[in-house]
Parts: sequence; C-alpha cells; structure tokens
Amino acid sequence: MTDTSLQVLAGMNHASLKTKHAALRTSIIALQRKIYNLIKEGVTIPYVSKEQIAQAREMDLLTYLRRCEPEELVRFSGDTYTTKTHDSLKISNGKWCWWSRGIGGTTALDYLIYVQGLSLPDAVERISGTDQSHVERHSEKERIPPQFRLPPKHADNRRVFSYLKGRGIDPEIIRYCMEQGQLYEDAAHHNCVFVGYQGDIPRYAALRSTLSGSAFMGDVPGSDKRFSFAVPRLAGSNPALCVFEGAIDALSYLTLLKDRGNDWRKANTLSLSGVYGPKHSGEMKLPRALEHYLMESPSIETIILCLDSDDTGRLASSAMQQLLTGYTVLDNPPHGAKDYNELLQRKRGNHAHGLSPP
Repeated sequence: MTDTSLQVLAGMNHASLKTKHAALRTSIIALQRKIYNLIKEGVTIPYVSKEQIAQAREMDLLTYLRRCEPEELVRFSGDTYTTKTHDSLKISNGKWCWWSRGIGGTTALDYLIYVQGLSLPDAVERISGTDQSHVERHSEKERIPPQFRLPPKHADNRRVFSYLKGRGIDPEIIRYCMEQGQLYEDAAHHNCVFVGYQGDIPRYAALRSTLSGSAFMGDVPGSDKRFSFAVPRLAGSNPALCVFEGAIDALSYLTLLKDRGNDWRKANTLSLSGVYGPKHSGEMKLPRALEHYLMESPSIETIILCLDSDDTGRLASSAMQQLLTGYTVLDNPPHGAKDYNELLQRKRGNHAHGLSPP
C-alpha cells in the first residue's frame, strides 16, 4: 500500500470517528434532556448501584426460575430445562440460549432484560427480592414438593411395544414388564413410562419418547429416585446386581442374556435414572437408587457396573467402585458401544462378543 493510500485511509478513519463521536454526543444530549424533563414533571428516576448490579449478576437463570417462577420451568431432558412461555429457550450447565432469537447468557439478569423486557432497575429489584410481593407469591410453592402422580394410561401399549421392539428389546421381556405394572404407554404423548415401586405403591416413573427423532426423556414430577426402575421389582435369589444408567439399557442387557441362552429371569437389574461424572472422586455420592436397593436387599454380594462407555459413565463407575466397600464390584461396560442398547442393536444375533452375565 502506497503512502498516498495510507493518507486517504487515515483521513477516512478520522472522518468516521468524527461522525461516530458526533452521533454519540447527540444521543447523550437527547438522553440528558429526557431525564431533565422527567425530573421537571416530578417523575422519580430509579437508581441501582454497581454493587447491586454485581450482586444481581451472581444469580443464574435456573436458580431464579426455581425460586421465583417455578410454574414457568419445564424439564426438557436430563439436566436441560426450557420455559413454558418460550420452548426454544434452553437452560443447561449454568447457561441459557433463546435459539429462535439468537440470544443467550448466563445470568438471570440478562434473561429478565433481554427476554422479559424489564428495565435494568426493575430486573435488579426483581432478583434482589425487594419486590417482596413477587417473591412471596412463589415462596410457598417452592417449599411444597410436587405430588407424584402416574400419567394416565393409553387404551393400549402398541406404540411403546413397537418402539422398544424396534430398539431390539425382546418381546417376552417387554410383555413381562407390562404385566408387572412396570411399563406402559401414557395417554397424552404415547411416551414409555417406566415405573418404580415401594412395595406395591408406585413411587417413581421415567418417561421416554417413542416419536422418531425425539430425544425426550425425564422423570415424572415428584418421583422419588430411591425407588427407581428395577427388574425384577424385588431382588431374587441371585446374589449379583447389574446396574445401568437407564431402563432401556437394563432391558437390553436382559435381551442379550436371553440371546445367549441364559435365563434372564434370574438376573437382578437396576436403573439409576442417569449418572454424573464427578471432577474429583471425593465429590461422588452413591446414587440414591443403588443405596436404597442395597439397603433393602441384604442378599446382594456382587455388584456389576454396566454404565456407559463415555467419559461420564467411566468416571461414575470409577467413583462408585471406591464407594462400594464390602461388595465384590465388577466393571462391565458395553465394549465397542456407548451403551447396552447400542451394543444390543449391533450384536443382535452375533454371539461372538462375550458378555459377563452374573
């Protein structure tokens, strides 16, 4: 680039800066006049300090919704949530994103300003709790846990049966779970409903969509994870327990056992309804479902961890092995697949891959 070109470019940049500076000065003057007129009319201008703003920014959106607007919070899947008003807004891992608008953030303050359209002072006031009427309307709801109710049943279980059979689950095993009241099709959305019991009383239910391409899954509100899905409902004479992340993986394992000629009815299986991978082994606690199952089943001596092959499953399995003192613990991930359902779909009819049945 020549010296002349540089001079022209510098002149253009200087002119551009002068134009922007003039526009900014005009905007500031207009804002000052607006504030002056409001003051003359007797309007009080709300003020929030930097400290108040900084404090408000400490609250994440999930905490805010749970505390102040629980009726607006909807579980999408796993640890991901959405809102009743905006189903394209997703909340996960401390962040939120309103996908249809291309807006996102981490704080409740950003959400109130950019999604709900509140002014900065109003948003800070909402979060700080000075608007007591707003907080008190929901505080009682927050203290009362949702009552557990099983979703209404559909007239038949055809979609659930077809969906699970399509994922490789043996029809005999599907029928067994339905006969035991542990599996059915919900009336509203045709989801799979996997039911867990305390004695003869349903206390837990997991949902799984049967729609093609849908990844929806989640717990029915009010579910008690201590009583997660288990086949059979009570431990049998076998002193071994096979532990899985989800119900479909447990049924897949039973199908693989049947394919190999083993008696699947003799196996004890338990779904943990999800696991998390701790950053440090000391942070891991024994899943409530497993802790309660072992407390109620003193005959169990061996625990076979059949968790996923991904990083989360491996970390969780390693941590559980350290916590399960007093038991013989075997690590039996689905080698060559992410989970046992994927293994089933790959190996159905191919018995060359060795399982480790109890």
